[in-house]
Amino acid sequence: MNIAVYCGSREGKDKAYLEAARRLGAWIGQKGCGLVYGGSRGGLMGETADAALENGAFVTGVIPDIPSILERKHPGLQKYIHTEDMARRRTRMIELADAFVALPGGLGTLDEVTEVLSLKSLGLVPGPVVFFGAADYYAPLKRVFENVVLSGFGESAYFDDVLFTEDLDEMERFIETRKR
Repeated sequence: MNIAVYCGSREGKDKAYLEAARRLGAWIGQKGCGLVYGGSRGGLMGETADAALENGAFVTGVIPDIPSILERKHPGLQKYIHTEDMARRRTRMIELADAFVALPGGLGTLDEVTEVLSLKSLGLVPGPVVFFGAADYYAPLKRVFENVVLSGFGESAYFDDVLFTEDLDEMERFIETRKR
């Protein structure tokens, strides 16, 4: 099973974010899964990839041909897929993944994971989505999603395959019961 991980190319201000990235990467490798991610060596992206590699995961970096991103390319991955732009990168990561996990990150992370959710709401993407936040990073986003439903702009079914957690065991059970 391939897990697409969306997360920051920066570390963030709370060391709990780095720890969550390391724990997730190690879990991916220990469970025999593959990691599909944006290919950066920095921040949470690099921590996740390094921990996955150290624990035996096959790691694929999907990298757009954008100079500022290419200069941050992780040097030790087993596979690199180059795309012409960010849109194709998002599409390719979705195509390769069986499950999707968002660690803390910025606008790019939100862009990528909300595209997955949007496509899921249309029935175009199977597989579970997990917001694996440290230090309640994703609590405000969870409230936004609840408000989408309460305000009549979405169905609660859109979020049936979505989990917010900081617990790897809970995440594992969720993914196992919902994988495609």
